[in-house]
Amino acid sequence: MHIVGTAGHVDHGKSSLVAALTGTNPDRWLEEQLRGMTLDLGFAHLRYEDGVEAGIVDVPGHERFLHNMLAGAAGMELLLLVVAANEGVREQTIEHLHVLRYLNVRRVIVALTKIDLVPSDRRASVFDALRVRLKDTIAQDAPVLGISTVTGENIEALARALHDELVALPPRDPDAPVYLPIDRVFTLAGRGTIVTGTLMQGQITVGDTLALAPSGKNVRVRGLQVFGSARERALGGSRVAINVPGVERHEIARGEVVSDPRFTARAHLRVTFAALADALPLMRRRVPVRAHIGSAEIIGTLVFTEVPVDTSSRPAELFLREPVLAFPGVRFVVRRLSPKTLLGGGEIASLEHAQVPDEHDASEGAVAAVLHEANEMPQDPAAIAFAANLREELAQRALDALVARGEALRLLRPSAYLGRAAAGSLHERIVAELEAQHAREPWAMGLTSMQLARALALPEPLLVRVVNAFAEDGRIASRSGYLAMPTHQPVLSAEQRAFFERAVPVDPSAPFLPAEFDPVAAAVKGSSIPGLQRAFDTLLVRGVFVKVGDALYRGQQIDGVHRKLEEFISKNGRMTMAEFRDLIGTSRKFAVPLLEWFDGRGITVRSGDVRMLRARRGAPGQPV
Repeated sequence: MHIVGTAGHVDHGKSSLVAALTGTNPDRWLEEQLRGMTLDLGFAHLRYEDGVEAGIVDVPGHERFLHNMLAGAAGMELLLLVVAANEGVREQTIEHLHVLRYLNVRRVIVALTKIDLVPSDRRASVFDALRVRLKDTIAQDAPVLGISTVTGENIEALARALHDELVALPPRDPDAPVYLPIDRVFTLAGRGTIVTGTLMQGQITVGDTLALAPSGKNVRVRGLQVFGSARERALGGSRVAINVPGVERHEIARGEVVSDPRFTARAHLRVTFAALADALPLMRRRVPVRAHIGSAEIIGTLVFTEVPVDTSSRPAELFLREPVLAFPGVRFVVRRLSPKTLLGGGEIASLEHAQVPDEHDASEGAVAAVLHEANEMPQDPAAIAFAANLREELAQRALDALVARGEALRLLRPSAYLGRAAAGSLHERIVAELEAQHAREPWAMGLTSMQLARALALPEPLLVRVVNAFAEDGRIASRSGYLAMPTHQPVLSAEQRAFFERAVPVDPSAPFLPAEFDPVAAAVKGSSIPGLQRAFDTLLVRGVFVKVGDALYRGQQIDGVHRKLEEFISKNGRMTMAEFRDLIGTSRKFAVPLLEWFDGRGITVRSGDVRMLRARRGAPGQPV
């Protein structure tokens, strides 16, 4: 089996195309399906009558979820690049192609979706513009097919092209040691913990004893599934789900690896690295990076003997804050810490224990001692310099080196520092509290900074600065005023979901008719269903529900209204309130607040009695 990966901008039709090819919607989360927007990795099984099969990994197209895209990109061999014919190649798509250039993609097919929206006399120019935009990427010579999931145009041709490419791919080595980066962890009643990922090499058999790395826990394979089908054995290239009894879900996270016990996780790796051309001005002898290896994302430092001056591959050493399991030949990419732009990528050359090129000088030791003594009390650079008996510029240089090696944490506003032990202790306490909260209320967004500070008995200003630092390097997520673990996605209980389906129905004969907000809010308040108020807050924050005036809409209704509004004004140049009311089949009572809502978000602008479009922005139903 082989892995087909998708790439493309949000709303260009990746998920609907995967559904057309496989019959499976790869979007797993309720919010994804309500919004029509992929937030995390999705999976589907592509099968042909002659026995050829592949796993499809559908990755998020939005730039805010590039870290999720990277977690699933490592196993891709064949890339299905999705570009909407009516919008063309977007910058995020080019970034995806730059990322995949450094990974394992061997071949590319381009699906030019929504081709039904382009008149036949304009199609040639659309294809030409696509070729220009794909120049100097891994997709520049790829075959292009105009696709429509609405009319079915070229769906069969695309399926045949994928089949032929899959047949031509070389098989993975079944005799190599097992290497499966974990990208999902969950539990099933009666079975316990399940981990999933792409089996990069080797084979797994029911009954095998394997190891988790870097934690070092041994696990027994009680059961195997390949795309929902029970198997006794899984071969390299498969999308695999493994039942691992005796290990709790919270003990495993995305980035951990299921492996042959012969492998050892290491924090120092010898690598070859090629910089992206746009990143060359950022190259230094030591570069703090966000390294993506397998499904793991780890902060580290890339160290060169000579600073790269071109995009050719060169030897380097990668020093990671946490150990990672890999083997020679594994591909990786690195991004900046902030902003999280791509720097380049390469390949692991050897697993020899690397030596730090330079000895830590006395100033670094003195500064480290000051931070250790201060424990959880952040110290500003001037105070550190005074306590270490150093000039401030020397203390700052030492602090920069310690931060680059992960031995100190930099806080901002104002600048201050914590030592590694104190930062690690705070991180452990924060993670424990957040994970406990997610277990108590899986439907909630997380905790506010005030709630978390109270739970940890910490001053809120200190907690906010520490959490901001952890959020910057991806260890904690800060979303819409709530703090959570990066992998946490709110999930409603069955009772909650049933309540909201009843309370906020959508009438197919009047698809844009809202519910009244106050009766829904009152029903939520008066309900005995556990956690219903927090679940309602979550749905409002996430945009699954949208309050407009006294009305409550589903996010998908708002998205549908937005599309109709833009299509009408794009065609007619302007729109009156009466035209808008008739367009969506509603009354003036709801139409007026809706138009004012779109005005307030900069989507439309009022001029007298008509509305016109402002400069194009993201759809209102996207995450905030």
